[in-house]
Amino acid sequence: MARRALTITATAFATTAALLLTACGGGDDSASDDIRGAGTGSDSTAASPSAASGRPDVSLPSDLEVEFDITKPSDSRHAAALDSAKSYILALDHGITAQDPEDPAYKFYSLGSATKYAKSQIQAWVDDDWTATGSESYYRGRTDDVGTSKGVLVTMCRDQSKFYGKNVKTEKIRYTKESLNDFQEFRLLMKPPQDSQKVWKVLQIEVQGRVEDCRR
Repeated sequence: MARRALTITATAFATTAALLLTACGGGDDSASDDIRGAGTGSDSTAASPSAASGRPDVSLPSDLEVEFDITKPSDSRHAAALDSAKSYILALDHGITAQDPEDPAYKFYSLGSATKYAKSQIQAWVDDDWTATGSESYYRGRTDDVGTSKGVLVTMCRDQSKFYGKNVKTEKIRYTKESLNDFQEFRLLMKPPQDSQKVWKVLQIEVQGRVEDCRR
């Protein structure tokens, strides 16, 4: 299974950011240039299923481990946005290992193009008869306010040098050698809660491949 990462252009990402500003009721036209820094960190926390009542299962098989080496921001809004970004990523892997392109987990944590992205990624694995095994880690996390709106941009690096494809029919694992292809940067544009669920959702995702700065 070739590692698949949809790269969205900076222009498209900025356009969605501008739409988010409008939806949130504020902000100027220079959303992509008006971002303020927030928390960073490196405390290690292993991924675990959501314990919140009413939220979907994002647990993973015992042969797949996902680790988030990111400190929780002190700002409560940023912390909530980061938690949902993590859950969206776990939901992606949950859909892949469940072999279900219509898995409800990623739909719960996403909107618009982020929902389409998740479905397309899961569908590609299913169509090729692959599931995931091994481990992957996310680190060097950062959360930023988007302009003057209440949106939050979550940025993090990913290392998938030990993340492998496993054929669902033969259970043969496709091992790969570490390369720059294994290091990516994720940017997730998070929309504040709009209903009684009080859940931040991924509105847009940008994945930049072969990021030298994400090497550890």
